[in-house]
Amino acid sequence: MTIRLRPHHLLCMLTYVGKGYSPDFTRNYDAIAARIRRGEALVVVDGPDDICRPLLQTPTPHCDNDSVVARDRQAAADVAALLGRDIHAGVTLLLEATDLARLRTHFATGSLRAACTGCEWQALCDGIAAGGFRDVRVASPDRQPGDLQPGEPRPLGNPTSGL
Repeated sequence: MTIRLRPHHLLCMLTYVGKGYSPDFTRNYDAIAARIRRGEALVVVDGPDDICRPLLQTPTPHCDNDSVVARDRQAAADVAALLGRDIHAGVTLLLEATDLARLRTHFATGSLRAACTGCEWQALCDGIAAGGFRDVRVASPDRQPGDLQPGEPRPLGNPTSGL
């Protein structure tokens, strides 16, 4: 099986710590994070993906909004440039530990965050990145949440409580 993922969720997954739009959203995302840790492949899609699924049941899902589509375009371009691979609908990705470490390093420095501008979760993600990505749930295969890989930023001081 593969996990269907829209491009901007390649960034969101870097800082996911179990917070979300609803309990259903969080349960679904936790299940997806576990699949990623087991090494399941990701297939890039246009529009709503497996993470979006619980939101599609709400009266006004934002998944097709122009701002979200623009976020996808920016994230696809930035991730493609960093990883040196095409990121577009239909591409299958197997993210290695080195890929996740590289993405997190660039996310932490701000060089991989253009797609995040104006996102309602930006402050939360800022704190998670500043805290060294502690307690993230999307990790490398066979890695437990909160473990750091070689090359990943280490926590600086005490991370913000509640992240």
